[in-house]
Amino acid sequence: MVKKPKAIFLDMDGTILNHYNKVSIYTKQIIDEIRNRGIYVFIATGRAVDEINELVPDGFQVDGIISSNGMAGYVGEKAIFEHSLSIELVDKIIKKAREHRVYYELFPYGADRISLKQDRQYIVDEIREPKPESVGLNEWLSRQQAIKEAIDWKDQIEGNKFSKFYFFARTEEHINGWKNELEKIKQDIDFTTSISSSHNVEVMVANMNKGTGIKEMLQYFNLSDVETMAIGDSNNDLPMFQFVDYAVAMKNASDEIQEIVDEVTEYTCDEEGVYHYLKSTIVLDSEINA
Repeated sequence: MVKKPKAIFLDMDGTILNHYNKVSIYTKQIIDEIRNRGIYVFIATGRAVDEINELVPDGFQVDGIISSNGMAGYVGEKAIFEHSLSIELVDKIIKKAREHRVYYELFPYGADRISLKQDRQYIVDEIREPKPESVGLNEWLSRQQAIKEAIDWKDQIEGNKFSKFYFFARTEEHINGWKNELEKIKQDIDFTTSISSSHNVEVMVANMNKGTGIKEMLQYFNLSDVETMAIGDSNNDLPMFQFVDYAVAMKNASDEIQEIVDEVTEYTCDEEGVYHYLKSTIVLDSEINA
């Protein structure tokens, strides 16, 4: 394995976030300790950058954030790169989502996520209780929070810079049907799709993903792409797993994900898996070999 990576990239949901969508103080402490040793630590998440502060402890710091599955990168308050969906694609997809009654959130840069008022009834209905058994608790809680306070319900789409679409469905049949519709739209306007659970799909600019985001972030810091590590748990982490030198999957990742990585953590995201992994493989190993 990479005994002392120069840069570590951490997914959020299912990785440093537990299933109640919180990053623990222990994870913050191990990140601080690793950064004090001269190793860069970055977040690489499907979430928009504006979502992160409410999920992490006070004083949480990393060297940079790759958000929206590689669509944007930030160092502090500075945007290093921001790729945007075209308004043509945005309009086309929303019309199709309405036809198929698919829950959607559109993420503009620098503003609250958007759903249109005319679609509110069926969107809210997708989050009705009880929670479907196959939907993960963290995703369900995020959708409930979005409905209550995060979505800006608009009469029409405003702005012209958008990082991604997020789509959700109560049933796998519904979301799989929507994925097929997206493939049809892709024949006219190219874009990239990404999934992080069996109930969602996201849309980004063509050929953008966590791997391309990592490449752009490394270039900004003048870092080589060697001696890099990534920790994640789901399909949207595959591009970063393929890009870095050493890929680590969470114990709570699917069997398919665990089979293609270099190592699997001993503990899940609810058992401080990232903390224990980084403590044992980076911090303690460095002290033993000092």
